[in-house]
Amino acid sequence: MRKRVIIHADMNCFYASVEQHLNPSLRGIPMAVAGDPKKRNGIILAKSREAKAMGVKTGEAIWQAKSKCPSITIVPPNYKAYMRYSRLARMIYYDYTDMVEPFGLDESWLDVTGSVDLFGGVPMLIAEEISERVKAELGLTISVGMSWNKVFAKFGSDEDPGDGIAVITPENFRSTVWPYPVGGLIYIGNATRRKLNSMGIFTIGGLANAPIEMLNRRFGKMGGIIRAFANGMDSSPVKEMDPSKADSDRTIKSIGNGLTAPHDIEDRDSAKALVYLLSESVAQRLRESRLRARQVSISVRDAQNLLYYTRQVPLGVASNITTEIASAAFALLEQNEPLNSTHPLRGLGVRAGKLISMDVPVQEDLFGDAEKRQKMENLDFAIDGLRNRFGNSCVKRMGELTDETMASLDIKRDNVVHPVGFFYE
Repeated sequence: MRKRVIIHADMNCFYASVEQHLNPSLRGIPMAVAGDPKKRNGIILAKSREAKAMGVKTGEAIWQAKSKCPSITIVPPNYKAYMRYSRLARMIYYDYTDMVEPFGLDESWLDVTGSVDLFGGVPMLIAEEISERVKAELGLTISVGMSWNKVFAKFGSDEDPGDGIAVITPENFRSTVWPYPVGGLIYIGNATRRKLNSMGIFTIGGLANAPIEMLNRRFGKMGGIIRAFANGMDSSPVKEMDPSKADSDRTIKSIGNGLTAPHDIEDRDSAKALVYLLSESVAQRLRESRLRARQVSISVRDAQNLLYYTRQVPLGVASNITTEIASAAFALLEQNEPLNSTHPLRGLGVRAGKLISMDVPVQEDLFGDAEKRQKMENLDFAIDGLRNRFGNSCVKRMGELTDETMASLDIKRDNVVHPVGFFYE
């Protein structure tokens, strides 16, 4: 059986590089893309190589970046442009394989196993051509990792300093990967890294050779998984996505959206406005993918100590109707929150789960009004058509206008698509 050839392509300093490509005056200077401090998300989202050399880090506050680099130029994010460049990059990738799995806007895995013979059986030629095309056609550079599995392919692109190609093979991974700190492996976050360090495990090689019984006692079944990753034992597939549906997973299991509110939510009207805005985005994406949901869940983060929890409820009838999704989500919120100043909320999320195709017949509620529900769904599709032509703000619900600071938000347009999960059910 042929060994897989997996490529991980990571566009370098993505947001900042796009801004520099669009605005040549930003090239060669310390600059960063950052949120708006007035909306409480004033952190560095991406920085140029010049800003990185001055010590600026992604995720730190703007004032911290300016203390390190007083001359830094800050520009606001332009998600529409980032989405466009992300999609253009994937269109290049699709010329080499139909197995392209996005991991955020700037990263993708490609399974090019079936394409190698078209390049004389030399996988490096594919990686080099992709790298050169992204540079020539988009004006961006990418780091490329290539291996026989997704874990080491991503490791290769992560460790490359930029615009290079790192090849990790069964013959060299012990000398190439194992000496690195254990936190360099995908899914080893800070908390897991600290726990591993407390056990005397500091390198990926140390994790690869750690007694599995000890890892399982500390981490449960996840202990065996991360040990397998460290040994390159990863057979997870590169998922086949659907370019006609915004590169969504063909077997997508849920659709959600969340937002840190522009101000603390301290009353029922503001909470309802935000829930309906989020639900509008979720329901619209359901209809775009021709799916209906059988479950709605909410995620809530309070403003006082940033505690986070989720709640979910089944829907009586599978739905992609905005008002039904929103009503279920808001009812959940009312059941769990006082919606007043005694317990202000900082952020909310709405997610639709247990999805089924619209081609699957729906068992209607015996006491419901099936004809009315069909008209509501048709109306939502008609509104979607208007929004596609004239923008998402051309039609708004009255309930979304009760809070002035949120009325101007376009949550669907500005939503950052979250990475597809690495572990599959």
